[in-house]
Amino acid sequence: MGARYLDEGLLAGIVRAAPTLHTAGPLASPRVLKALVRLLGAQPVHHSLETGSGVTTLLFSHLSDDHVVFALDGGSGSIQNVKTSPFFNAASTSFVEGPTQKTLPLYRARHRLQAALLDGPHAFPFPFLEYYYVYPLLEERALLVIDDIHIRSVHDLYMFLRGDDMFDLLEVIERTAFFRRTCAPIFDPLSDGWWLQGYNRRLLMRFTWYERLRESTPEPVKTVARSIKRWIHGSADRISTGQ
Repeated sequence: MGARYLDEGLLAGIVRAAPTLHTAGPLASPRVLKALVRLLGAQPVHHSLETGSGVTTLLFSHLSDDHVVFALDGGSGSIQNVKTSPFFNAASTSFVEGPTQKTLPLYRARHRLQAALLDGPHAFPFPFLEYYYVYPLLEERALLVIDDIHIRSVHDLYMFLRGDDMFDLLEVIERTAFFRRTCAPIFDPLSDGWWLQGYNRRLLMRFTWYERLRESTPEPVKTVARSIKRWIHGSADRISTGQ
């Protein structure tokens, strides 16, 4: 199937239904939802994945041929209310219920993804754990959405993605960031290679300033500095011995 179109009437209904879907925190705003519709509709989405359940699940259910939702209701109604919503397309959507810390590592994807939205548990290190299991599945030009980047643990992931060769930042709307997977080779999920990642290429100056200063100082200046240091130490020794 080709790229899908969500008509204005259906989108308006989904936006109106958003407040009834769960009580687990702030809802995606109409601006964020419209951006998600625009970006998902820009190309075919055959397979997609989402952590967390809510109004975005309703959108994905119409814009993706095969959408998998990893979510934990936890008394918020986030799963049951979506399933019973008149705006939900159950034919395209399946749920894997439980904490993503357990369900994602066990998931065996049969297809590459054209879109993924990470909005599961926000406590450290769980956003990074979700990213670890999802990023190898993203094909070139896939859309990756990170929600709630105002939370420090999620913001750290956002900053990492901004510096990574595998992703281009498309836009940030309120507290949601939209990235596009580039053609850069996938980072080996079973290696280290931290120095290959853009986020890690610049070491923290407060820990390395002395080494950098020493490496960049010309040798004649170092020779003079060593001579001055020896003279100061010699003067101190003479003073201490009363010479």
